[in-house]
Amino acid sequence: MSKQLEPEKKKAFFLFTTSGIFSILGIGMLLAPFAFFYVINNGNPYERYWVEGKVPEHLEAQGIKAKDIQYQSAVAPKHLINKDFYHMHYIVVFKDEPKLEYLYGVKKRGKGVVQFCEKEQKENSYTYIGTTTEKTKYSEDVCAGIYENRD
Repeated sequence: MSKQLEPEKKKAFFLFTTSGIFSILGIGMLLAPFAFFYVINNGNPYERYWVEGKVPEHLEAQGIKAKDIQYQSAVAPKHLINKDFYHMHYIVVFKDEPKLEYLYGVKKRGKGVVQFCEKEQKENSYTYIGTTTEKTKYSEDVCAGIYENRD
């Protein structure tokens, strides 16, 4: 008698799994626009995780204390940057150099942190002056070009 029920169970299982798959696809289609706008406004959460985790560790390893930093934040730039790095990068402003923004990136391969050679100069928080590649107090010996390897 159990052999007679087996085809019915298989049919019910097939219907359940098929409807389950369509339900998951439907929910995914409904959530996709929300996920898209989240990433547009907040950046990629995977990249943010790596940048916000690795760069502060790197700064600490370089001997930079939290008391030396005026401002630090992960940002997603609106322009393309070096393809060897995650798009999201990290901005650090030091208390004794408040008019320079140092940029740090995390490599896609190996997850190493590198300071970008370009530093943004600002008159104040609203007035952008330009970028400089000159050596400054917190410049690291090894740096990468933020605008290289973008094609």
